[in-house]
Amino acid sequence: MSKTIKILGTGCPKCKTTTALIEEVVKENNIDAEIIKVEDIMEIMQYNVLSTPAVVVDEEIKVKGRVPSKTEILEYLK
Repeated sequence: MSKTIKILGTGCPKCKTTTALIEEVVKENNIDAEIIKVEDIMEIMQYNVLSTPAVVVDEEIKVKGRVPSKTEILEYLK
């Protein structure tokens, strides 16, 4: 079943690093996932996230305010 991964962030270096890591993990592990970058501050605020980057998997917030490790990302996607 396909996962929906949203990366919430306005485009800061940490947000870009998080996006790159998630794309790597998805590709390396052949995970069926749609990756969506959410940069609109109003949309980000709907998730009650005050610090970015944040990672949302299937509408469940997994990470807030830091860059997750590849191992951590893989755990969220299993």
